[in-house]
Amino acid sequence: MSFNDGYKAFCRNTDSFVAARMGEDYVKNVADRISDLESNINSVAGYNTLTDKLKGDIAEFWHSGTFNTDSAVKGKLNFTLDGSVVETAKDRSLLGLEEFLAINGTNAETIVDRSHDFASADITSNFGVKYGLKYYADGQKSADAQSISFFQRYSQFKSQSGRTDLSFLDYLKEKGIDEDTPLYDPIYSGQVRIIPADQMKEAVEYLKWRIAKESLTRPEQVARYQDTLNRLATKLESSDGVSSIELTEREAKEIAALAKEGKFKASDYGLTTEELIDFQYIIKEGLRAGLSAAVISFVLKTAPEIYKCIDKLIKQGRIDKNDLKKVGFAAMDGATTGFVRGFVAASLTTACKSGALGASLKSIDPSVIAGLTVVLMETLSDSFKVVAGDMPANQMADNLIKNIIVTGAGVGLGIVFKVYLSIIPGSYLLGNFIGSVIGNFVYQTTDKAIMSYCLISGSTFFGLVKQDYRLPDKVLEYLGTEICEPEMCEPEMCEPEMCEPEMCEPEMCEPETIFLLRRGVIGFRRIGYI
Repeated sequence: MSFNDGYKAFCRNTDSFVAARMGEDYVKNVADRISDLESNINSVAGYNTLTDKLKGDIAEFWHSGTFNTDSAVKGKLNFTLDGSVVETAKDRSLLGLEEFLAINGTNAETIVDRSHDFASADITSNFGVKYGLKYYADGQKSADAQSISFFQRYSQFKSQSGRTDLSFLDYLKEKGIDEDTPLYDPIYSGQVRIIPADQMKEAVEYLKWRIAKESLTRPEQVARYQDTLNRLATKLESSDGVSSIELTEREAKEIAALAKEGKFKASDYGLTTEELIDFQYIIKEGLRAGLSAAVISFVLKTAPEIYKCIDKLIKQGRIDKNDLKKVGFAAMDGATTGFVRGFVAASLTTACKSGALGASLKSIDPSVIAGLTVVLMETLSDSFKVVAGDMPANQMADNLIKNIIVTGAGVGLGIVFKVYLSIIPGSYLLGNFIGSVIGNFVYQTTDKAIMSYCLISGSTFFGLVKQDYRLPDKVLEYLGTEICEPEMCEPEMCEPEMCEPEMCEPEMCEPETIFLLRRGVIGFRRIGYI
């Protein structure tokens, strides 16, 4: 009995714990992305580069870092198959089962390449989009830099290097570019062009003016300006709604100045888990973790019933429909309760760890939240039963004590195993299982001791045990007392005049008939005569 009850407690603890850990991992992922952003920007500490030049590098780290943070907050996934990008939901729906199972889902992420190759992208992504950044003094200069052609870059190279005899074809060969590349194609073709947020209006107006002007005088130049206009943006964005935070040219210089001294703090710009993880993401993470918890609870609940069916099939050669019904009910109960517990545990953990419920709760262990969730959910369930009249109040109190002892033992031993046996995979769950069984054994042993004490002493043990001093009906019948059941009583049929005391014959009593009464358990937490 102790093992069975311990296993049930373990099942409740497991789905809650897994969901709570998912909530913790979610918040940690967001915090790690913020930390990466801060450390990358501060990596330029000690540089002698002027802030006007350093601001471009800072913008790269800012846009990539804030994009990755937003991706972690929103939990957006990029799906890849055998190293290639599966870009749309339509593409994924066309995959076969075997191919679909081979898909690896990872958070949409970007990286600052720091590449110095010719016309290389400043930021690349794991979903196939490349970005180039230009943070110049004004919108016109930024737009021109984003629109530069192969021939313009060739001319600049000749002037700066002094190689005046270098032909355009030789230049393309040196850079590893196709010789058939048109002179006036933009070198950043295919890249999204990012410029400061405060320069967007000016840059758009300038590009439109250049397109109109060049279409009259140099039509061959129009394509590069039009391509830049079409791909101009102020932030990184993916098709599923993840984006970086816009940055102005002034803000880039300001952050660059701080970064040179290693004093940039993400929190000063609202980049904290408290600010970024709002209520909608807490609920979303709770739902995601709840579904995972439902699956875990479903497996743990149905496993024993399936085992019984298989065992019966082996021994008796058949399975009746009642056995299958038990499996079905176990599946429904496990999935439903698992989802609810998982949702509550994950939501509470996410809220606590993100700081939404105060800084003091950010350090709370997710296993503690999981344990409290189990106790809370079981108590709420019992309270509804008490209100409905399906359970006595003292049984609810007893269940609360039992849940606290068993869950506390499971959580406590689980934490001990996690700390001292961390090299063992699933050390917490192993400790939780052993602790739940031990906790249930301790509870049952303590319960028997309490009942024995109340039986001997007549104590109610703070109201948990009811002492019933009424004689059992059978004893009253043996004593010759008629039992009147209120619902069957018909007052008009009573005939008190039939009593004739003079007919009593004491000599007919048989004193040798002796009734031995003793106290014993006659119901749940109830002691009376038996």
